[in-house]
Amino acid sequence: MSFQPSFAGPQPDSRIDRTTFIRRAYLHLAVAVAIVGFIVLSAAWSFIGVGEYALDVLLAGGRYSWLVVLGAFMLVGMLATRLADNAGTNQTQLIGLGIYVLAESLIFAPLLTVAAYINPSSIGAAAITTLLLVGGLTFTAFSIKKDFSFLRSFLTMAGFIAFGAIIASVICGFSLGVWFSALMVLLCAGFILYDTSNIIHHYPTDRPAGAALHLFASIATMFWYILRIFMSRN
Repeated sequence: MSFQPSFAGPQPDSRIDRTTFIRRAYLHLAVAVAIVGFIVLSAAWSFIGVGEYALDVLLAGGRYSWLVVLGAFMLVGMLATRLADNAGTNQTQLIGLGIYVLAESLIFAPLLTVAAYINPSSIGAAAITTLLLVGGLTFTAFSIKKDFSFLRSFLTMAGFIAFGAIIASVICGFSLGVWFSALMVLLCAGFILYDTSNIIHHYPTDRPAGAALHLFASIATMFWYILRIFMSRN
């Protein structure tokens, strides 16, 4: 989930250019998620024990350690997004996407470690559920071809409210519960519709890696909260 800049009006390109851009954006997304990105890195962290080490550090540091992690992640995310959105070459955009995927995989390492201890099957179930939801949302966006850019203000406001609730829960020491996770899944669904609509209608066609980064951020956040829902059942 990321707060994507608005690109006013459809970009003045031909249908072939837009079609090629969409294909490249989803190819970048597939590479980021399935080939050399998030899954491979997450498996590597698990194999070498990074997840267990990160979990020990977080537990030793108390609840405020998560604020440091979230702050660092937001900083890296903003820098990577700016790099992917504003770079003049696709190679530089890919560096931004790679930095973001690396940061996400490190953030996920402790959660995946806990999930593996509680119920290893929950990881696969959450991944399949996320894939089905993303597939359905993508099919909807491409089928109706509606411009969902009007959602931007609402999603941005809801995102800041959710982030404030997370900070408050860390500082005050209360649990947000499974219903908050369910609401976050709905929020991420809105971001995925918005991101997909931007790719179809507005996103500059020379920035496929930037488009993939925004969509990947929304999908990864959805997976995070779906996994938390499955974990809460155990």
